[in-house]
Amino acid sequence: MSMTKLTLNAESALIGEAKKLAAARNTSVSALFTRLVATMGRTEYAKPPIMGPMTLKATGLLRLPAGHASKEIIAVALSEKYGLG
Repeated sequence: MSMTKLTLNAESALIGEAKKLAAARNTSVSALFTRLVATMGRTEYAKPPIMGPMTLKATGLLRLPAGHASKEIIAVALSEKYGLG
């Protein structure tokens, strides 16, 4: 694959962080950047998964109480189930 030089401008702290991340992964900042862009390209433009008919039927069956986050409701249910409350 043909490589082309690219010059980026960033704050020195960010450049230092990029170098630390690359060193921790035994790679270069260029390779780290390449993997980042490639991964973002695959995920940003990927089509959402197609839901099966059972999932589509079940969607929206559960109504959560107003003013409560789903994580909060799950935490309460789990603590009640396992007697952690």
